[in-house]
Amino acid sequence: MSQRLSAEMADWGQFAKKNLPMLAVLVVIVVAVVFVLADRWRRGAFVFGVATLLAAVFRLMMPSERVGLLAVRSKPFDVGALVAVGGAIVWLAVSIDPLGTD
Repeated sequence: MSQRLSAEMADWGQFAKKNLPMLAVLVVIVVAVVFVLADRWRRGAFVFGVATLLAAVFRLMMPSERVGLLAVRSKPFDVGALVAVGGAIVWLAVSIDPLGTD
């Protein structure tokens, strides 16, 4: 039983190591969701945009073998799409008038 548990832990460690950039982006997305659930939708949208830009930076700086699930298409397409979407989300989050809300 303990050998099986240690083998599963080794598998999880290997998965986490290979997909560390994606896991980091997911952590930031979870923070964004917490903001939205706490009725701080503008902050949540901003953090979600930052997560998308973080994914673009990881995709740009790391080889395709290391970014795990962030590699979908070619590197230029992935980076361009992530920067465009992340930039648009951040721009919208900071440009919308709060009307007395956060």
